[in-house]
Amino acid sequence: MQSQHATLKPEPLTREAFQPYGDVIELASKEAITINSGNCQRYSDLAALNICESGKTGISLFDAKVYSNPLTLTYVERHPLGSQAFLPTSSDPYLVVVADDNNGQAHMPKAFITDGYQGVNYHRNIWHGVLTPITRQSRFFVVDYIGSQNNLEEYEFKTPYLIDFSSTLS
Repeated sequence: MQSQHATLKPEPLTREAFQPYGDVIELASKEAITINSGNCQRYSDLAALNICESGKTGISLFDAKVYSNPLTLTYVERHPLGSQAFLPTSSDPYLVVVADDNNGQAHMPKAFITDGYQGVNYHRNIWHGVLTPITRQSRFFVVDYIGSQNNLEEYEFKTPYLIDFSSTLS
């Protein structure tokens, strides 16, 4: 018996569409400050980090394997103790999945494709998919909660979602 899947069609990642879930980290609509004797442009305050007092803000490096198309989304996760920012080290697009919360359960997931230069910052307690490179194995700097308390909750969907991102890569 073949399992049933709901289908998600990814859309381009925009600040407006992602706003309920976090911050899109990009240079669009940010004014630069010239520093270093005119040799560098600084774009400040691109994301609102929120880390609880029981831990500290840390920077980690994630090396994530590529996902094949179509992707079967079976679960999402969230982090109650801190926001989580992903900053790509390449210009390769990747898949971003978020979901609304319904009394502690994830529902109505949405899928986005980055333009390759965008990072994301998930706010605290936002259901989201795992780090999902879609063109090749990729590295990301991750800024999030570092501490001894459990900062991970997972939710498994009763019906998996199928995400076909091939048309968004052309």
